Amino acid sequence: MGVMGSFKKFFKRMFNKKNARIGIYGPPNAGKTTLANRILRDWTGDAMGSVSHIAHETRRARRREGVTIQSNGGSISLDIIDTPGLATKIDFHEFMELGMNEAESKRRAKEATEGVIEAVKWLENLDGVILVMDATEDPYTQVNVTVIGNMEARNLPLLIVANKTDLPESSATSIREAFPQHPMVAISALEGKNIDTFYDEVAKRFG
Repeated sequence: MGVMGSFKKFFKRMFNKKNARIGIYGPPNAGKTTLANRILRDWTGDAMGSVSHIAHETRRARRREGVTIQSNGGSISLDIIDTPGLATKIDFHEFMELGMNEAESKRRAKEATEGVIEAVKWLENLDGVILVMDATEDPYTQVNVTVIGNMEARNLPLLIVANKTDLPESSATSIREAFPQHPMVAISALEGKNIDTFYDEVAKRFG
């Protein structure tokens, strides 16, 4: 291949490169949408969606395309998918305990269940996963273990995020010790603590 052929190959690769599709996964109320909002506000000035203390507030996957993150003198363009919280069981009684009537509770439970199914289907179309865990909770949950097992089976790049490190009872170390085979970064998506390190890891893992 001559010089001209090399240039053609380079430019073809450069212009055909697609954004990496990265899904933000994790259990309900781990801070997935808070992290998605942090990313978008830092790099686009926008937001992904509303957050709530009520579990399963996000019941449909939300996608934002072409989010460019600058890190270590380079950049990476991502399509970010904020997925519904994963759960092994969704009981409408949990919503009723929060003051919702039975009809609203059943509707939310149904939508949340459909959201979990949608989130699992998205795995077929992703280039990598950011798995958000609540650093104040026990990391050895069925959801966390199942998601990581799925990622490993699919050979998808995975970055674990130990979130909520602004809370005194948080323990990022317990998450690191639970899943030492995968890279992890400890942050507070709410306060932006250690967020630059997170962006460095995103660029390194998915670039």
